[in-house]
Amino acid sequence: MLDTTPQSDPAPLDERETAAERRASADEPRGCLFALSQPPLMIFLAVIGGLLLMASLHDLLLL
Repeated sequence: MLDTTPQSDPAPLDERETAAERRASADEPRGCLFALSQPPLMIFLAVIGGLLLMASLHDLLLL
């Protein structure tokens, strides 16, 4: 069984690293949408979107 009891002696406040300090210490901060800004991925998504659009228009208008 897992030991889920709280720790009796937490670290002092001055030794804890805050989220802001972790972000400041990062070499190159990146947002969660960083991968979507890459040109190869955007080209790939545009091609897939174009194929889906062409297929849907074919189904709606020609069939």
